[in-house]
Amino acid sequence: MSKYDAIIVGSGINSLVCAGVLSKRGKKVLVLEREAVLGGCIRTEALTAPGYLHDTMSTAHPLFVTGPGYAELKDSLHANGLDYGTNATPTGVLLPDGRSLILGRERAGNIAAMNALAPGDGDAYGEGMAFVEKNAELIFSLLGNELWSSSVGKMMLGKVWKQGAHETLAFFGPAMQSCRAWLETHFQSELTRALLAPWVLHTGLGPESPMSALMAQVIAFTLEAVGLPLVKGGNGRTVDAFRSMIEAAGGRFETGADVAEILVDGSKARGVRTTDGRVFESKQVICNVTPTQLYGRLLPNEHAPAPLRRQAREYRYGKANMQIHLALSAPPQWADPALREVIYLHLTPGMDGVSRAVNEAERGLLPAEGTVCVCQPCAVDPSRAPAGGWVMWIQLPECPRTIRGDAAGEITVPADGRWTTEIAERYAERAIGRIARHVPNLEASIIGRKVISPADLERMNMNLVGGDPYSGECSVDQYLFWRPIRGVKDHSTPIKGLYHIGASTHPGPGLSGASGFHVANALAKR
Repeated sequence: MSKYDAIIVGSGINSLVCAGVLSKRGKKVLVLEREAVLGGCIRTEALTAPGYLHDTMSTAHPLFVTGPGYAELKDSLHANGLDYGTNATPTGVLLPDGRSLILGRERAGNIAAMNALAPGDGDAYGEGMAFVEKNAELIFSLLGNELWSSSVGKMMLGKVWKQGAHETLAFFGPAMQSCRAWLETHFQSELTRALLAPWVLHTGLGPESPMSALMAQVIAFTLEAVGLPLVKGGNGRTVDAFRSMIEAAGGRFETGADVAEILVDGSKARGVRTTDGRVFESKQVICNVTPTQLYGRLLPNEHAPAPLRRQAREYRYGKANMQIHLALSAPPQWADPALREVIYLHLTPGMDGVSRAVNEAERGLLPAEGTVCVCQPCAVDPSRAPAGGWVMWIQLPECPRTIRGDAAGEITVPADGRWTTEIAERYAERAIGRIARHVPNLEASIIGRKVISPADLERMNMNLVGGDPYSGECSVDQYLFWRPIRGVKDHSTPIKGLYHIGASTHPGPGLSGASGFHVANALAKR
């Protein structure tokens, strides 16, 4: 008999939360990770120069600290070394002409700043935040709970009972609105639109996507509430804290353990087999993988119904992501000194620029002027660099998975469309050049640089197919009730004791750990 109550395949945030909750509730878990490093998209490494620490992939934790996993585990995590830093200026935007706008943590200040740009814009922003507050129970129940659960059903029935079916359904009209529709009908200032529009990219959407207005509103609401928490000492400390907590409860981690197959006895899971032939047994197997992997690789065909295998083959992946990590000998000299304290600063031509770059990336082009997201960890965590130094974490969220051309006509791409080191470096130069136009000392202060292409991201984590950091397009037909695929409910599978978690499942990407929490919560109650 297995000495573990559950085996978890993969070690990303959902796996860690799942293992943490199960461990706290008295269960023993085994976490198997195919890579040599634990954490999935959570890594901190000295990528560039001695003394400089970089979050190799993911970095900020706003959804985790507002999620149910953190609520249950925070005391244990902090006791094992987890510590956050944040400030009053979580995000801002910088336009090519040098105009900028910062979104702070205080609602009144944000409203005043937007009204100063265009009368009524701040009031419209306040109305958007009030919409989230008014519908908070409905929004966060749908985005954070098991959709097919009795609790969500009771919540919906309660809403209908209290306010009637018409008013309840009226919520879904503006909730399905695109970000462009919301911004164009409510805001006059190009700068305010530019501040809010890029944030939909961090949900895997574009400004024209259905539900992107609601996502922009929810993000702004969350940034006001908790800011952009960064882990002091690097995001990798998150993994360290989870590991210490789980191992103290009798759990175990193994790296270099590439699971090749889910073992099934009749219609029940009984464990896994790794590519090197090892067998680990448990009646509960939890897979943090894409549906492509689960139904096309790990689950034998005789146990994966043909409709599910077909839906998994048809599962779509979204835009790719690219990252640039810079070690600087001195802090950046932004034209507006206040920008140095902004944690996530978006450089963009504006809302239309975001739309154009999304469209170019979706058509396979390297965007001519894509959104550049500059994270400045040292603004809240000076330990990331030696005294006087600075770290830049740069994300380019609108990249093609397969390259068909360059919208600017400057970079020649290979016939097979694959990302190469040369293409990634040249495209990085384009982004760095745009930042340098606003930071006179940038190029002279660069003492180390690491470019991570979409192909590199997939090599580091096979869930990031083609460099898609969200493990699947977040369009309406692959979201909410239909994520990961329409043939299953929540995190269940056709196999008893086999569960599916991760960014490919509801509620999607974002480092919330919610899918891992809900599966662990259900199993721990049994």
